[in-house]
Amino acid sequence: MMGDETTGYLGVTRSLTGRLWRQRPADDTVVRHHQLKLGLSEPLARALASRGVTEAGGETYLNPTLKALFPDPSSFMDMDLAAQILVDAVVRDRPMVVFADYDVDGASSAAQLVRWMRAMGKTLPIYVPDRITEGYGPSPPAFRRLKAEGAELVITVDCGAAAQDAIAYAVEIGLEVVVIDHHLMRDGEIPPASALVNPNRPGDMSGQGNLAAAGVTFVLLAALNREARQRGLFADRPEPDLRTWLDLAAMGAVCDVTELTGFNRALTTQGLKVMSNWANIGLKALLDVAKSQGPATTFHAGFVLGPRINAGGRIGRADLGARLLSTEDPGEAADLAAELDALNASRKDVEREVLDAAVARIETESNFGDSPMILVAGDDWHPGVIGIVAGRLRERYRKPVLVVGIDRAADVGKGSGRSQPGVNLGRAVQAAYEAGLLMAGGGHAMAAGLSVKPASIPELRDFLCQHVAEESEIATAKDALEVDALITSRGADRGLFAAFQQMAPFGPGNPEPLFAMADVRVERPMTLRGGHVRVTLTDSSGGKLKAMAWRAEDTDLGRALLGASGALHVVGRLKPDDWQGRQGVELEIEDVADPRRVG
Repeated sequence: MMGDETTGYLGVTRSLTGRLWRQRPADDTVVRHHQLKLGLSEPLARALASRGVTEAGGETYLNPTLKALFPDPSSFMDMDLAAQILVDAVVRDRPMVVFADYDVDGASSAAQLVRWMRAMGKTLPIYVPDRITEGYGPSPPAFRRLKAEGAELVITVDCGAAAQDAIAYAVEIGLEVVVIDHHLMRDGEIPPASALVNPNRPGDMSGQGNLAAAGVTFVLLAALNREARQRGLFADRPEPDLRTWLDLAAMGAVCDVTELTGFNRALTTQGLKVMSNWANIGLKALLDVAKSQGPATTFHAGFVLGPRINAGGRIGRADLGARLLSTEDPGEAADLAAELDALNASRKDVEREVLDAAVARIETESNFGDSPMILVAGDDWHPGVIGIVAGRLRERYRKPVLVVGIDRAADVGKGSGRSQPGVNLGRAVQAAYEAGLLMAGGGHAMAAGLSVKPASIPELRDFLCQHVAEESEIATAKDALEVDALITSRGADRGLFAAFQQMAPFGPGNPEPLFAMADVRVERPMTLRGGHVRVTLTDSSGGKLKAMAWRAEDTDLGRALLGASGALHVVGRLKPDDWQGRQGVELEIEDVADPRRVG
């Protein structure tokens, strides 16, 4: 039943999404230790061991605390220097501005600094570049504008690490810059900032490279408190309680899809607890307009709040999210939340149009089917949604995808890509830039962005396909679904769900448990608005389990569920089902296999 690369879990070597199923590997000795020491069931102990939780790390994993895992701020390069510069600016009342990226991580990083400065009696204005007219990160025109408006010091958050030219210009005009970032950096490309705090800069020994910018900012707040304390600045004012802003750090960690291990796991765990109090009036206003409720989870952060905060940067005013997260005015919070909710609804419509057009193009043009990656382009596709669409297409086709929106009037295409594990898309885009095929381009292993002349797109597609071909072949061969445990429809209850929730929060580095069900029958299949498929699953245990397959109607998986005439094997994630107070569970289907065709 467990299976290997040859036989597959439940005998599945190729599912309806083309994947091998296998049991997530774990050391049996560690599994037994977790059972005995932590009092866990064998499946739960195995799930911990399979995620790299050692014999010594079990208790910390299940109860991650900041006290046990908080890093020394001084372990970050330039952290002490950045704290000195910022506290100096507070003491000397220097005009400052926080320059933030337009996504959730940038907004939550900026809001933390705004709130700390407010606690110190200072007002910190926010500047967020427009995605369409200004692009990503600092630029000479933006710095020139801030200087003209009186700023002496700019703090960039979630951007700036790669802005050599812009920061060099800032130095020329006498504008001091402190960079707080987390993006990957290349050797020898350090911008001339007064301080650059980035756990991913060459030479940094903090070991905290999995932090989002919001996490780096939270550590900076600890450094600021320490520096201010040493200078006696809290003699006549209370020391800012950083714990109240953990919710903002958690928002950045979840929405930037960072690896939830070590300190970042503790930061997110404790941050979600703080968020559950809904004391941040901006987050609470956004929760209210979304008609959601309950204790905060990664779902709230990543799928309810995050997309709405991002909507401002995608198709609205770029600073709306940062303003919402930093305001203390209930009226302003309500207005901003309503505007962001409306923008998010518009974003969904725009995204759906671009996605439908991209799928139609992919499935009618012959050069996509067997290619190692997909590059699809269309006129006037909104640059604010192409990254989301690339992610949707990657899920659908299980290969790297680049989506390019072409502006014919400007004769430029703006592209955003998402990759498959094992294929370094950022490196391929960088190679295309170095080969002269791009106007601009860069990224990291799993995501990339670029600008290209429309006439160069066919040549770019061929170049990228050749560049990733070997990696893509290996990644496709390794594309497996790792199952944590086999369950039945009767055994899938709230108790099982609650036991495995001890492993939360889930994300990269700590994947949400996947459960397999064998030989289930499908009852009452139906399609819902949005292309989702809802069914009820039954098996020989006699239970019934509601299940949902998202956006599956026009896929092989969805067609199998809608037209099932025999037993199927199913893999998915358990989710709470609290409709009308029933305290049950349902299965979010990830994959399906037909036992009659499991080879």
